[in-house]
Amino acid sequence: MSNTEKSAPSAASSGAVLPDSAALEEGLSITRTFSSEGEHPFDSLDWETRDAAIKNPSGASIFEQNDVEFPESWSQLATNVVASKYFYGDLDDGNGSPADGKREYSLKQLIDRVTRTITEWGREQGYFATDADVDRFYDELTWLCVNQYGAFNSPVWFNVGLGQQYGIRDTGDKKIYGWDEDAQEVTRVDPYLYPQAAACFIVDVEDSIDGIWKTMGESARLFKFGSGVGADWSTLRSSKEKLSGGGQPSGPVSFMKVQDATGGTIKSGGKTRRAAIMQTLKCWHPDAEEFVEAKQTEEKKAWALIEQGYDGSFNGPAYGAVDFQNVNHSLRVTDAFMEAAERGESFELRAVTTGEVVDEVDAAELLHKVSEGTYICGDPGLQYEDTIQRWHTCKNTGPINSSNPCSEYLFLDNSACNLASLNLRKYQRDDGSVDVERLRAAARIYITAQEILVDNAGYPSESIARNSHRFRPLGLGFANIGALLMSMGLPYDSDEGRAVAGAIMAIEHSEAYARSAEIAANKGIGPFEEYATNEEPMLDVMRMHRDAVHDIDRDDCPDYLLEAAHESAERMVALGERHGYRNAQATVLAPTGTIGFFLDCDTTGIEPDIALVKYKLLAGDGEGMFKIVNKTVPLALNRLGYSDDEIEAIIAYIDEHDTIEGAPQLKDEHLPVFDCAFAPSNGERSIHHLGHIKMLGAVQPFVSGSISKTVNMPEDAEPDDIADAYQKGWEVGCKAVAIYRENSKRSQPLSTSEGGNTQKSDAEKAAAKEAAAQAEPSGDGAMPDAEPAEPEIREKVVYKPTRKRLPDERPSITHKFSIAGHEGYLTVGLYPETEQPGEIFITIAKQGSTLAGMMDAFATSVSIALQYGVPLEDLCRKFSHMRFEPSGFTNNKQIPIAKSMMDYIFRYLSIKFLDTEAQPSGAAEGTVDPNAAAGEHASGSGEATSNTAQAELDFGTMQPSTGSPSAGSAEAPASKQAPEIGDDESLVGQTIDAFMDATADAPEQQAAMQQTAKTTYKNQEDSPPCANCGTITVRSGACYICPACGTTTGCG
Repeated sequence: MSNTEKSAPSAASSGAVLPDSAALEEGLSITRTFSSEGEHPFDSLDWETRDAAIKNPSGASIFEQNDVEFPESWSQLATNVVASKYFYGDLDDGNGSPADGKREYSLKQLIDRVTRTITEWGREQGYFATDADVDRFYDELTWLCVNQYGAFNSPVWFNVGLGQQYGIRDTGDKKIYGWDEDAQEVTRVDPYLYPQAAACFIVDVEDSIDGIWKTMGESARLFKFGSGVGADWSTLRSSKEKLSGGGQPSGPVSFMKVQDATGGTIKSGGKTRRAAIMQTLKCWHPDAEEFVEAKQTEEKKAWALIEQGYDGSFNGPAYGAVDFQNVNHSLRVTDAFMEAAERGESFELRAVTTGEVVDEVDAAELLHKVSEGTYICGDPGLQYEDTIQRWHTCKNTGPINSSNPCSEYLFLDNSACNLASLNLRKYQRDDGSVDVERLRAAARIYITAQEILVDNAGYPSESIARNSHRFRPLGLGFANIGALLMSMGLPYDSDEGRAVAGAIMAIEHSEAYARSAEIAANKGIGPFEEYATNEEPMLDVMRMHRDAVHDIDRDDCPDYLLEAAHESAERMVALGERHGYRNAQATVLAPTGTIGFFLDCDTTGIEPDIALVKYKLLAGDGEGMFKIVNKTVPLALNRLGYSDDEIEAIIAYIDEHDTIEGAPQLKDEHLPVFDCAFAPSNGERSIHHLGHIKMLGAVQPFVSGSISKTVNMPEDAEPDDIADAYQKGWEVGCKAVAIYRENSKRSQPLSTSEGGNTQKSDAEKAAAKEAAAQAEPSGDGAMPDAEPAEPEIREKVVYKPTRKRLPDERPSITHKFSIAGHEGYLTVGLYPETEQPGEIFITIAKQGSTLAGMMDAFATSVSIALQYGVPLEDLCRKFSHMRFEPSGFTNNKQIPIAKSMMDYIFRYLSIKFLDTEAQPSGAAEGTVDPNAAAGEHASGSGEATSNTAQAELDFGTMQPSTGSPSAGSAEAPASKQAPEIGDDESLVGQTIDAFMDATADAPEQQAAMQQTAKTTYKNQEDSPPCANCGTITVRSGACYICPACGTTTGCG
């Protein structure tokens, strides 16, 4: 640490002074830190009109909006992502105001509809002391957003303000749940007036059939809205216990498969993006070992299919045929379990219903099996139960059971969290130090806005809406810490880097809670509803956060930063002791996927930089890219004392070699400053996995929830190395650790070899590397003279998913069945024009209320799926051959033996309406023709205007053994006419979704799409392609982010 940095000006002592209690009772007083009196924040920037465009790797446009308005300071990539993701309205309607039926086209419109709506809600609900404070709050929040100092999570930008600013209302009975302040209860609300603002959800699972299907229904609704969900399944009786009526339960893992299948069928938000699900199980559960082995068992099934020649790409048939591909798994381990593993002792497994010991397991052996699973496929991870509960603010209400899919949100069941993140590089002075007062002010503004959102937002279920009102958890965090540390000349993996990160988060966390206490002092608002019940544990945890600041080593942290952290922490506790808190939780560290692009961040969440060299989009229409060395590199070199000439020489070397390793005049001791998450393509250095875990341990004490981060380990890591990493995570105080061994999964975005997508041999890799080294680059990322066999891509129209209800009078058939003596009736309602199923009813003879409820709920969910266009074939394939009681002989000669009632029903439907019997989802599939698949996708995706030309992608007839066109196959016609369907739905040209579906089973085609892709670092070979544009994604936190269009698989 340099003397200059350690002696930087200290923060104003006023940071520790408490505001007047009487003044706080009247509302918040807002002071200007960023905006100027009398000047609208938009007027402080220079604006320009430009085009926004996103293209897939083959050059086909998947999004284009011309004449969009953005500040000159915003990058082209940020422009493309924000315009494509967040602007509301149909492109075909043209630029203008959505109030007039047009599409948003200016960043001013987007930011104003969000910040003005939040401000108006705050004014109406008495958050501010005066009208002048209201105006200052609007200016400050707007200035921060438009200058990229911070951003809310994506749902806020999607939804907030559409009803308030544009007068948009729901016309399709899409009611959700919200808090009615006048009635003091949860009611059904219009989603445009009560917009969804949360990105993170946790639901409960009750140990009953009705409770299980309730969870499935809530999960399905969340998937439909594009959100992820987490749940703990430890409440379900194990397969080693007894049912109340006799018999043996199937155990939680079997029902986890159903949730996974639901996510796979519905997808996320109706797109090709997979649903995000977290499934946790506690280490004392008797089925813990089955849970730990579940995902690796499915992974090995996929390997077997890949070895037989089936496409192993991310969305290919090999992985599509096995379970648990839509979920993350985490085992919840206690301190007692980890201690037993250390000592090599056994650990007791206890019955869910009685708590009695039913079995024992060798703790070290079970931890080794966890590590083997992580080694094979990246799952399960670990969540540290006792650490989580120790830092839980609401212990008197109940325990924290699970997390959201990326593990940053850890709170009570049936709860939700809206997120926001600060861009730390924006709070850095020219001398490299952090502007503490601006960081504090921004934290106070954003946490206020997030708090206002809670009761004005809508939620997918009544219970989540109610708990959001009762506890009001929030998730303020940061992004760009990796770039900040590098620009300060500090290695990410260093005691100094960890101390700075911990101190910054301590300040942000403490200021958020201090503002929460100030809001609680408002006589018209008060603490959160359940604060009185949890006052003692909440204050205890706040003091734990404060005391953790003392653990930051003064020798490693700048004095001004550490003093500011102490001041903010003392203020947080003092205000809470006086007024209580408005929010049970205030902070998380999310992966900041899409909003990282909104903020033009170099690094996301708590992550280090991916690489020193990146490719940036040229301004204009989005075509072309240029290589750039990260702007943090010269800043770091300057901080380390290099001269201008030396810096210029080092930058030139990096630009030529794509690595800093071997740069002239660079001192060896400075190399760690420039270490990144991945090794450069022409280098070897990267951050050690323990560096990631130590960073988690340094920052976790200053976070209410947890931290989304995947600890990357090299491909040659062994299960014992992974077990040691999990042990280290527990020792340093992490709440959750997810580890990914590079290239462990055999899913690969590119495959041109006969063996499918299995890993290449060392010889093949060496040959490929040598060939690449001998080739002369063309300068644009493409190999010279490369002629990728790109398809002729013509317009392909795919339609908005719509529900097609059956008419009041409809034909139907009723089928009587008997399974092992259990009789029942299946009634299938048909569409008159096609005589295909649109609904099913299941009636069971001599049924009990539990079974009746289960079958009724299941039949309803299947009926809705059919009416939304989910292919019957997919449902039959997924639910056929499920095994559970009752099972046995039937009275149907075509299905003599049924493995379960689900098995019988869907095999019958398959035979009756598909002229074939469904194969189990794990069975090898036959030859797949992507031409037919593309046409089927379009015809099954909704209603179209008649006589609309339906383009078809010509890939030839695919053989499962190689994925290449079959010999002698005739060339497919260039186009077909789409079937004539009703024209009552407007067209939505989501062409990329269909294109990705059509190419999912065509490895040769994916290879062509990626031919021009270039990276300057060693990305994981099994990173999936982006579901939106097809570009290969990169890991960030516990999810993947697309570097081209900003699409993320996690919260953001």
